[in-house]
Order: sequence, then structure tokens, then C-alpha cells
Amino acid sequence: MNLLIKNANMIDAYESFCGDILIIDGIITEIGKEINKEGIDIIDAKGLTLMPSFIDTHAHFRDPGLTYKEDMESGSRAAAKGGYTGVCLMGNTNPICSTKEVVEYVRNKAKEIGLIDVHQCVSITENFGGKSIEHLNAFDDDKELVAITDDGVGVMDSSIMMKAMEKAKKNNWIVMSHAEDKTFSKIDMRIAEDLMTIRDLYLAKVTKARLHMAHVSTIESIEAIRRAKKEGSNVTCEVTPHHIALTTEESNYRVNPPIREKEDVNAIIEGIKDGTVDCIGTDHAPHTEEDKAKGSPGMVGIETAFSICYTELVKKNGISINKLSELMSRNPAKILGMNKGSITIGKDGDLVLVDLNKEIVIDKEKFASKGKNTPFHGRKYFGEVIMTIKGGKLIYSI
Repeated sequence: MNLLIKNANMIDAYESFCGDILIIDGIITEIGKEINKEGIDIIDAKGLTLMPSFIDTHAHFRDPGLTYKEDMESGSRAAAKGGYTGVCLMGNTNPICSTKEVVEYVRNKAKEIGLIDVHQCVSITENFGGKSIEHLNAFDDDKELVAITDDGVGVMDSSIMMKAMEKAKKNNWIVMSHAEDKTFSKIDMRIAEDLMTIRDLYLAKVTKARLHMAHVSTIESIEAIRRAKKEGSNVTCEVTPHHIALTTEESNYRVNPPIREKEDVNAIIEGIKDGTVDCIGTDHAPHTEEDKAKGSPGMVGIETAFSICYTELVKKNGISINKLSELMSRNPAKILGMNKGSITIGKDGDLVLVDLNKEIVIDKEKFASKGKNTPFHGRKYFGEVIMTIKGGKLIYSI
């Protein structure tokens, strides 16, 4: 797939550059001024900002088994509309992603649809049962597997979690932690998150496994991760757009972990500034109205993430747009081992054109996702995704 983009204001984690970019056979091959190439498609990006496409370390597409909430096609289209060309999917489907058959189903369906690249996580414990990791032996020779997680549930048994980390260390898998001590979930969700965060950081230090802390939301957990990094632990972490943009003063929307206090939001922003926070993970969690009425936690987020993060971090808190690109593109691509995330010769031609000056009103009825569950409906933010390009092919345009 070949494409020439001209007159673009190019921004990634490293630099800003005005000029042209050439994609040949899906790969960035030339960056410069006044590039000319006959016989290929040309996009004039004058007045717009060209960034590396976004990569989501944390999403739920509900396929297989829960496709009334989302399926691979609707999730892929939502991702493309949000500027994403790569996602890491959690395993809480039906059946749970504990077998090679389920994982291959997801991979094959994603490739068949062909819009975005998908990493499918495998459950840490078999069927989220919390007791056995024997099923992981079937994945020892799986070169595509990147991460394991019991997201949405967590692993209560510390010895099981340690064995899983030892297994992951041997296979160079990432262990993604949903930090929640269930014995405190109905008592204090802050303690529930913080206790499990501290436990998993300690186990990662002992086992030297790669640990990724999902949806970090408290000041105490941010501080614990900061200490672990200073001590040399191989740990990364993500925060969500909703934990950046919302506080308990303005929203009681049900998510897990819950919306936190203003001081927690401030700690997250400080963690972004000093590098404690590595990336943005949307925790895109589609639910029906009936599911939400019954108390299901979660919100959709992959279509709104850029606008929310650009407005809250760059416009309101003085974080550079280069840093935002690092959070949404470079670092998640590095964590997941994807050849994306920067505007660099040799990288995949996965890019997103955005209008940074455009003010938008979030309208859930226009979502490509089947899920319409969001507290951001009707809110105004800056930054609109105009086009999403994957491997030189246009996969979304307004």
C-alpha cells in the first residue's frame, strides 16, 4: 500500500517537522520536503497535524460470546475512528481466552476484518478460576502471545501469581495486573487497589518478570510504581482517560477501579510528567443499557481518548503534544512489540491526521462501537481525528 502525505505538521514523541512523508508497501520510506512520486495516492494535510497512530494497551471487544455488547468488526471500526491501529484485548470473553482455540479465533477474525492489528491476551489462571496455570503450557511455543492477564478479576492467590510470573519470565510474556484485593472490594476500593499493587510490584521484583499495571488510579499506587521503577523493577503502567478527566466531585459513573479524588488525578498527571506513567490504556468496555442498569462497571473510550487526553493534558496541564504522542503511540508500541509509534523510516505506515483546533461535542449516538455507555456524552473537547491510516491504507475518514 503506497501513499504520499504532503504539507503535514508531523509530531511524534521525538520531534516536530513540517513536510511530506512517503509510505511504500505499508512502510515509511521517506520523510522530507517537496517529495514527489507519480502513480500513487496523495493526501494534502495542510493545516492538520500528522501523528503516529495510537496503540491501546487495554481494550475489551467482547468477541467471542458477548457480541451483543461489541464484536471484532464494531470494535475495530471504533478503534479506527479513534485513531488507533493496534489494540491489546483482554480475555474476559465467553468462553474466556484460556485455550489456543479461542485465541486463534480472535486472531483469525481480526485478520479477516483487516482494519487493525490485535494482540489477544491469555488468562493468567484457567477460565479466571484463580487456581491453575497449567493451561499456559499450551502457549510455550506461541510466538504471537505478548501478555497474560486476569483483567476484570485479578489473581487473589499470591503463590499462583508468583508461579505465573515465573512462567511469564521464561517466555518473555508481560503479566498485566488488575490490582484488586477482593477481600477489600466491598470495604474500600482504594485499599483493594493499593494492596494488590504493592504485592504485584514485590513479586515482579523477586521474579524479575515484566509487569504491566493496568488502569492505575490512586496516588498511593502511583507512588509505589515510582519507587519500584527507581529500584530497577521491570514494570510499566497505564492510566485511563477517564481517570485523568473525571473526579468524584463531578461524576459517580461506575467503573472499576472507581473514579477517584482530585488529588489522585493530580498524582496521575505528575506521574505522566515525571515518566512514572508509561501510557494511556482506554479500558474500552462496551455494555448495553441493561448491563449498566444492573451495575456492570466500565465505559467505552477508544473513540474519545485522544480528544479527552489532548484537552486535559496538553491544553489544560501544559504537557507537550510530543509527550502525549509518547503516551498514546511510542510507549504502547514498545510495550507490545509493535513496529509502530513513531514517524520514522522503517516503521509501519500507521498514522493519524488530527485537527487540534477543532472543538467537538461528544455524541454517543455517533459512536462506531455498539457500546454507548459513556459519561462524556455532550461534553466539549478539542482535537478531532480526521483520518486514520494503516500501512498506507485509509481505514477511517470523517
